[in-house]
Amino acid sequence: MRYAYALTTALALSGAAAVMTLNTTAGAQTAQNEPGAIQASVPRAGAPMSFADMVAKLQPAVVNISTTQRVQVNTNPFAGTPFEGLVPGQGGQPVTRQAESLGSGFVISADGYVVTNNHVISAGQRGAVVESITVTFPDRREFKAKLIGRDVQSDLAVLKIEGTNLPFVRFGDSRQARVGDWVVAIGNPFGLGGSVTAGIISATHRVTGQGGAYDRFLQTDASINRGNSGGPMFDLQGNVIGINSQILSPTGGNVGIGFAIPAEQAKPIVDTLMGGGAIKRGYLGVQMQELTADLAESFGVPKNGGTIVARVEPGQAAEKAGIRQGDVIVRVNNQDVTPDQTLSFIVANVAPGSRIPVDLIRDGKRQTVTVTVGTRPPEEELAQQQFDPEDNNSGPQDGETMGAASLGIALTPLTPQIARSIGADANARGVVVLGVDASSDAAGKGLARGDLITTVNRTPVTTAADVARIVGQAKSGGAKQVLLFVQRRGLGRYVSVQIPG
Repeated sequence: MRYAYALTTALALSGAAAVMTLNTTAGAQTAQNEPGAIQASVPRAGAPMSFADMVAKLQPAVVNISTTQRVQVNTNPFAGTPFEGLVPGQGGQPVTRQAESLGSGFVISADGYVVTNNHVISAGQRGAVVESITVTFPDRREFKAKLIGRDVQSDLAVLKIEGTNLPFVRFGDSRQARVGDWVVAIGNPFGLGGSVTAGIISATHRVTGQGGAYDRFLQTDASINRGNSGGPMFDLQGNVIGINSQILSPTGGNVGIGFAIPAEQAKPIVDTLMGGGAIKRGYLGVQMQELTADLAESFGVPKNGGTIVARVEPGQAAEKAGIRQGDVIVRVNNQDVTPDQTLSFIVANVAPGSRIPVDLIRDGKRQTVTVTVGTRPPEEELAQQQFDPEDNNSGPQDGETMGAASLGIALTPLTPQIARSIGADANARGVVVLGVDASSDAAGKGLARGDLITTVNRTPVTTAADVARIVGQAKSGGAKQVLLFVQRRGLGRYVSVQIPG
């Protein structure tokens, strides 16, 4: 679990689903929330509504989910130092210890299919191995669970326990939810089984900024805390309209801003996982960068109206269609790209193999290309390509050339040896950052030692003198900033750096 001024994903990251048809044999018990089984109470004027009857029907189908994990722990306090391996009696050898994780879930069929978050049943730290998954009902019955399927991007998992006539609930239609509607969350916050909280829906299509195919949430002020992960969010008819997913919190605890993935988004995923299928999503093969106000000015396009292509992956759909680094994609498949409707969201929800129009701005001119959408690679493969900033802003060493001294960065030409050390492509060209003035705008924009600058104002550079010349020309022309393309470990982004007066 991460506790920060951000989305605390380990608190409750998952999805939800919509109305699901379940195959049950004749005479099987009905869902706890079968239509007509729950009647919303009509309170007297000024009196609060009670959720007691509804909760009594639903709570038996909400379960606790725990895992047992094997973790290797290094007992050597000098690990990573020149003295590693000198601990008496241990020899620096790691030992294996047990760990546990705790979350929530809910049963969706009388024969024991269970929905929860993928992170609830995943290893809690690097090197850990999940050995077993246990599902515990409110009446304390315990079942060992089998993992049927998981989807990392949506953070959904489907489990199976061996049982019959189990209490279960059905999914509802989250598209009917409105801001101000009452909702009820049931789960296991802080290990307190069967805890119930209530609140209202604060937003129905909240975009959190994390990107991807599922960055559309139901926002609620119903208390969601550690251990609510994977638990259901019910409407007043007892339908599961969301799965408690994330919170926005300065402390890691509830502050009244919680998120659940809507049922409409998770239904196809749950159906596919239950059937043993794999989730396929659309993919362009581009690295995207937010179009901030200063970058919009540098590119000469309106702000909040597109996404910058920071890198085009070789051999993928975008490259085949002629999309280039530096293009600003403004419309995809006849849908505008906006902060609330991101490029990744639109493309991921397009079926692989589809031919779609992509509108982009290149060098100030708008044009349209046709793209045959590819298939998104596994998340494990994409995770290896994530941009990981290194804040090593060490100053320049003796003999280093200050490229465009006013920018406050020390530069050196890229050599094959340096390329290997910083993980750059063998065919890459540019200048490498050796140091950054901590008081400069470049430092404020995240430039660091080891970054590779390939272009300045979209002009290739190979020496510090090239950078100084282009910056000088821009300054003479009255420009207040220059546009750098910076690569780190093979992944790139545009950075607009101010030129001091």
